[in-house]
Amino acid sequence: MPDRFARIAVTAALVLMALYVGQPYVTALLFSAETPRAITARGELAPAESSTAALFERASPSVVHVFAQAATQGRALMSPDSEEGEGGNGSQTGTGFVWDGAGHVVTNNHVVAAAAQRGGSVSVRLSSGEVRPATIVGTAPSYDLAVLRLGGTGAVPPPLAIGTSTDLKVGQAAFAIGNPFGLDHTLTTGVISALRRRLPTGEGRELSGVIQTDAAINPGNSGGPLLDSAGRLIGVNTAIYSPSGASAGIGFAIPADVVNRVVPELIRNGRTRNPGIGIIAGQEATAARLGIDGVVVLRVLRGSPAAEAGLRGVDLQTGTIGDVIVGAGGQPVHRLADLTAAMEAAGIGKAIDLAVERDGRIRKVRVTTADVAETRQ
Repeated sequence: MPDRFARIAVTAALVLMALYVGQPYVTALLFSAETPRAITARGELAPAESSTAALFERASPSVVHVFAQAATQGRALMSPDSEEGEGGNGSQTGTGFVWDGAGHVVTNNHVVAAAAQRGGSVSVRLSSGEVRPATIVGTAPSYDLAVLRLGGTGAVPPPLAIGTSTDLKVGQAAFAIGNPFGLDHTLTTGVISALRRRLPTGEGRELSGVIQTDAAINPGNSGGPLLDSAGRLIGVNTAIYSPSGASAGIGFAIPADVVNRVVPELIRNGRTRNPGIGIIAGQEATAARLGIDGVVVLRVLRGSPAAEAGLRGVDLQTGTIGDVIVGAGGQPVHRLADLTAAMEAAGIGKAIDLAVERDGRIRKVRVTTADVAETRQ
């Protein structure tokens, strides 16, 4: 009797072991999907998804890929953050967008700077894949903006809708379309992280009122549009802050109101006039180390409004500081961006009152602004 129970137990154990070992093979035989699976109905997109998808469908045909090639060998000129894709032969790539029905395209100046300065060529790839030649209509290094005109024949993509940057709110949605790392028409989303940032540009100037966003902006995005949830242009992506060179969630865009003022000037005149008074400002870091709150006048340009008003620069023989501008247009001036903002608000040929500190005393000086490009020496 015990032998019988032992045999039964052993047999049961063997059966269970066989089932355990063979289970995967049986499951594979019975349940393998060797034909295409049936599609599960998804239903409607969520409202936020539908809105974002519709925004991209409307705006992406207006976004283009810009290729600039210098005529000579060498590295292309770049923005201070060195963000754009670069070839070994002075090539530069970036993003742009259609501005009007005449085929004008807006991009960053640093995307086409090498080609503009060295007689190079520029081409544009449309969203359809068509590649068209382009000419540089005008550049504004002080604002890191440039305008191109599409060549060739064929239809011009629709211009982007233009918004305003005056009523933006921190936290509202932001959408960037561009060509990061050469990947055409990439959409990234985020929010407006901050407003009224300052950003160094060309010509030794600093652009104020810059938009900060956490929408991913990578090499190749520069010159592309930053859009609001209505698909309107609210900024032109121009730079990233990143020790690694890739997006760290801190990107910057030139405000749409600046773009809407500068671009028509570039189309009309090929350049933009920069209101100023004709001074070379000292370095802000040096002024801060010396405990100076304001803009140190390093040098006054001959024949400039500053020279006519009697402003004094640093004595190069003794190193004695002359004038420090601490106010402009009734507003305090702590750094160069405050002064340039006051100049731009006044416009060219307008009188502006400066508060100037000299020898420990504050005095008022009235200066008439001029185009600083014409007075630079």
